[in-house]
Amino acid sequence: MSDDPLSLPIFLRLFGHPVLVAGAGRIAARRIERLLGAGARVTVIAPEATPAIRALAEARRLDWQAREARADDVAGYRLLFATTDDPDVNAALADAARAAGVWVQRADAAGESDFLVPATVTRDTLQVAISSDGRAPTLTRILGARLESWLPRAYGDLAALAGEFREAVRTRLPRARRGPFWTRVLDGPIAETVLAGRTDQARVELARAIDAAAAGEATPATGEVYLVGAGPGDPDLLTFRALRLMQRADVVLHDSLIQPALLDLVNREAERIHVGKRAARHTLAQERINELMVRLARDGHRVLRLKGGDPFVFGRGGEEIAELAAAGVPFQIVPGVTAANGCAAYAGIPLTHRDYAQSVVFVTGHLKAGALDLSWPELARAGQTVVFFMGLKSLPVICEALMTHGLAADWPAALVIDGTTAHQRLIAGTLDDLPARAAAETITGPTLLIVGEVVRLNATLGWFHPDGEPGA
Repeated sequence: MSDDPLSLPIFLRLFGHPVLVAGAGRIAARRIERLLGAGARVTVIAPEATPAIRALAEARRLDWQAREARADDVAGYRLLFATTDDPDVNAALADAARAAGVWVQRADAAGESDFLVPATVTRDTLQVAISSDGRAPTLTRILGARLESWLPRAYGDLAALAGEFREAVRTRLPRARRGPFWTRVLDGPIAETVLAGRTDQARVELARAIDAAAAGEATPATGEVYLVGAGPGDPDLLTFRALRLMQRADVVLHDSLIQPALLDLVNREAERIHVGKRAARHTLAQERINELMVRLARDGHRVLRLKGGDPFVFGRGGEEIAELAAAGVPFQIVPGVTAANGCAAYAGIPLTHRDYAQSVVFVTGHLKAGALDLSWPELARAGQTVVFFMGLKSLPVICEALMTHGLAADWPAALVIDGTTAHQRLIAGTLDDLPARAAAETITGPTLLIVGEVVRLNATLGWFHPDGEPGA
């Protein structure tokens, strides 16, 4: 830990103020872009300039003087950005600027600068700045890139909405109640409505909330259900929206197939309720799950219904959402990487390929009364890939039916077990021998059955080997 004092983070209002940039290379171009965004009057002095800076000069968005910068150029400016390739020139300009009362930022010497330019993430009027005080600029850039990808664009809309109603809150609510009011708005259902892309609806709700708060009315508890697809297992396959809602929830209903590493990403204060949903072993019946979601939401909870894969691909998500809609409970749906896509990709088996499969079919392999009522003639065709979900128990039935309806005994087929996780295994074979191969193994994790000529490509395209043994 450094004992040196830290810089003071501030945001400068530069609209209409003159700023000098000495140098016109790549660093200068980045500085100029942000200065123009702040409304500064920019002067650039440099013998040569990048095409981007030349274009801005031609468009009269800045003044470019094609010559070397001199010490007597700095007077009269608010800021100086010394970005030339010559440290001696930058030092001389900095000395002259300080003598004239102008603050300096040297691109070649952060320690010799009066101020620093942080990495920023911008969402409309909302700006997040990151600085290492000049010690690790690459690290700040990396963190900025991560925030850029994580921070939803709609946060800019949320900031704009808050600004739109700021004066109304100031005039209608006493000072002591404004902070708690804005906390409820910006970390509650109204904010979530904005982040879901329904800004007009949020505007109406915010106006009503201000009226209610001004009248001294209690704000009723408003719950919501987030139906989130968690993907096939690897936490890195979560969407940004899924992760955000997982952090917001105060109750989570999760299936057996949800990996512990995924549950670790849920808000640590949230109540966790295991609702089962594994083949022939249901902790709660589907009807009870539906009733529980409705009751929790009506009690004001933010309920996360976390499902493996994609909730609308053999996940019974449609049934759950229909129950919520009928009960008038607000909900959001976040799609996930379905097991078919995730497991096939991690197994190096493309589901479509111009030489082998021009279509792909997703089918449930779940037995009903010991049988599978499927359109076997449609499934037993060359030129396509068939993916069976929940097909381990019915594997012998599936393979026999496909051969009976026309596929060859040596037609490729594979089981992907615990796909996309550190425990992933692949059992590859043919329709004729795959059931026996699977029976010889101990299989406890979720499985996916892929049938088609694309299975052969695993031999050359397989890339994910958690145990370090290609082909294992």
